Amino acid sequence: MTTFDDREKAFEKKFAHDQDLKFKSEARRNNMLAAWVAEKLGLTGDEVAAYQKEVRRADLAEAGDEDVFRKVRADLDAKGVSVSDEELRAQMITAMEQAIAQIEKERG
Repeated sequence: MTTFDDREKAFEKKFAHDQDLKFKSEARRNNMLAAWVAEKLGLTGDEVAAYQKEVRRADLAEAGDEDVFRKVRADLDAKGVSVSDEELRAQMITAMEQAIAQIEKERG
């Protein structure tokens, strides 16, 4: 095997690792964000778990984060809960940072 082949395999392995981290961190971020929004909506118990599932499902609508943002924005607006777009986006960023930190800590 040549050095080029070794480098190509290493690149492919890193790409797969990065994609796995991205998928897991987005799913975890969505769960944390949904829990935060659920609290604002006054949901408790099984309602929170059901809402987290709805938010994860909403993330499949399109690439990127806008589908999740629109989902939770609409839910907050429908209940008359006052959360600014800036606060919501900041919460999404915070939840992503926490999700990545948790995953990296678990991987050791």
